[in-house]
Amino acid sequence: MTENERLELYTSIVPNERQLKIQQMPFYAFIHYGMNTFTGREWGKGTDSPEIFNPKAQDTDEWCRAIKNAGMKGVVLTCKHHDGFCLWQTETTEYSIKNSPYKNGRGDVVKEVSDSCRKYGLKFGVYLSPWDRNSKLYGTEAYNDFYIEQLTELLTNYGEIFMLWLDGACGAKADGMPKQNYDFERIWKTALELQPGIVMSGCAPDIRWVGNESGKARKSEWNVVPKFQYELQNIADNCQQDDDFKKFQKRCQDVLLEDIGSREFLSKYDEFMWYPAEVDVSIRLGWFYHSLQFFSVKSLRRLMEIYYGSVGSNCLLILNIPPNRKGRFGKKDIKRLEEMGHWLRKENESVIKSRFTADMDNTVYSIEFDKQSVDRLRLSEDTTKSQRVEEFEILCGEKSVFKGTVIGFSKIAVFDEPIVTDRLTLVIGKSRKTPCLNKIEVCKTGAYRL
Repeated sequence: MTENERLELYTSIVPNERQLKIQQMPFYAFIHYGMNTFTGREWGKGTDSPEIFNPKAQDTDEWCRAIKNAGMKGVVLTCKHHDGFCLWQTETTEYSIKNSPYKNGRGDVVKEVSDSCRKYGLKFGVYLSPWDRNSKLYGTEAYNDFYIEQLTELLTNYGEIFMLWLDGACGAKADGMPKQNYDFERIWKTALELQPGIVMSGCAPDIRWVGNESGKARKSEWNVVPKFQYELQNIADNCQQDDDFKKFQKRCQDVLLEDIGSREFLSKYDEFMWYPAEVDVSIRLGWFYHSLQFFSVKSLRRLMEIYYGSVGSNCLLILNIPPNRKGRFGKKDIKRLEEMGHWLRKENESVIKSRFTADMDNTVYSIEFDKQSVDRLRLSEDTTKSQRVEEFEILCGEKSVFKGTVIGFSKIAVFDEPIVTDRLTLVIGKSRKTPCLNKIEVCKTGAYRL
């Protein structure tokens, strides 16, 4: 293919309806909660008695209120983690909340969280671990039926589910258990049949893992990437090589590569997909609550660095907040969420309804507004026409105040210093075909700065 033919191909790749929907709510919460909350582990063994799960002051309204106050749009709950303990009244296993002291065995954390989400205007999502260290069916074909039964319960009994988060973790070998071949194709198919609008993240076709759990995205995070084999988080072409290369692939996930979207990288492949990255990170050191990690709660500055490096850099952000043994968020965690929300609200209030015009090629945009001090631009492309911008620069007169690479569905360009002016110029230096921007918002100085 010629270079122009390749650019035509790349820009023919666009998001599906589910992916377009999640772009509008790029900041949402993870809640890791369950047996590990009471044992102090991160990966439970599946052998602990349900008797230990007994949060005596659980308040899911508190969780959702704090999440709402932070500016997040949804919640994903760990309904079952790797230990196999279910936080709902399941008919599939006795290893569940129905055999715990919580509300005399009649509690249902999934229902409580979903109800609180509706109360506070949040979307509700579920995490259902394919790895189950408690189930005697694990390692057999019957386990796939067992898993689908659990998934069906979650996706039919709790109203609209906005997200299914699928973890690929599996340590069966360490348990002396046979490896389970997860039927991901069946999982994805079932999810869409039961919840047609559901977004699937992780080992799934809609959203990919960014490649780390530390809140870092790539300098240039592209949505158009080579076709992935979702469950392996590897590029499909690389999964179909000779045996020696397959052995290498078992040790190296393509999702960890520094570049998976530049023209140079894409030139090695012929099949592509829209696959945005999600940054997953915890507000504390661990994913589950550990009382001794009180001092590890991330600072407001660090959380906003993560926010601007994800939501502000063409990524989705799922921030984990773990409840404690009482079933409450830590006071320090709540305070930090309030601070994040205050920061984001102040930035939204600082947005100027700017007027902009573009040249015939849509490569130079003039943004005009009443003269005042400004310190950032919020940009987005019309992703129904794919992702096109590869390099851009923001000028104040002749002075360059910001240089960037990709824009995508969300870019926040923060200047080093505030600038007093009535006009800025956005110059697209490199693009895959004609750029198609649908938002340019100037923010006046007054919002917090890093």
